[in-house]
Amino acid sequence: MTPGSSAPKSRRERPAKPALSRQGIVAEAVRIMRAEGLQRVTMRRLAKELDTGPASLYVYVASTAELHAAILEEFLGAVDLRPVTAEGDWRDRIASVLISYTRVLFEHPTLAHSALVARPTGANYLALVEALLTLLDEGGVPGSQAAWGVDVLLQVATATAAEQSTRGEDTDAEDEHNALARTLHEVSADTHPRIAALADDLVSGTPRQRLRWMFDMVVNGALATPRTHTSEEGAAS
Repeated sequence: MTPGSSAPKSRRERPAKPALSRQGIVAEAVRIMRAEGLQRVTMRRLAKELDTGPASLYVYVASTAELHAAILEEFLGAVDLRPVTAEGDWRDRIASVLISYTRVLFEHPTLAHSALVARPTGANYLALVEALLTLLDEGGVPGSQAAWGVDVLLQVATATAAEQSTRGEDTDAEDEHNALARTLHEVSADTHPRIAALADDLVSGTPRQRLRWMFDMVVNGALATPRTHTSEEGAAS
């Protein structure tokens, strides 16, 4: 061997790779998402970063959908649940929790879209659901109605975050909104009397005001709408 050349290193001389774990996989996925977005979080990319094969990851995470749900679970830890034990009207407090949840998703646009179908099952998700159920119970919403109401409230918040984050990334969003407003104000009262009468209201309010109203509407509906049509479930399934 010529002077200065290096002999191949024995595998025993290389630093040992950290043992794979679900926690480590999710932590690396979160790191990639923060830096590059959720679309770059793939099993192949994770395997490369963790110096392993993609098949090894499936021992700990069954699918990409499960991985995305685990990432969402990590971010749900940032939702502010302090309103649950605070003073004040229960409707105001439930809105505060949901607005905090929406803000977490809005800060991560690709995560907001994934959250429409992701189903986390960790401690942070359970704490969020428990918080909402606690506040609905405080407001006198029957348990069966609260159980369905939580699902609708989270769907409204998630869909709103996904929609608003998409608009925030679209440079033409404001122009499109202005074009819609002009169209609504220019319709003929003869052909579209209700639109003509409500043109201002149709585009009024800030995003936060409209979001709060949607939450109030769902909460009031959960409070006043009994589950009386469950007998139809068998026919629909």
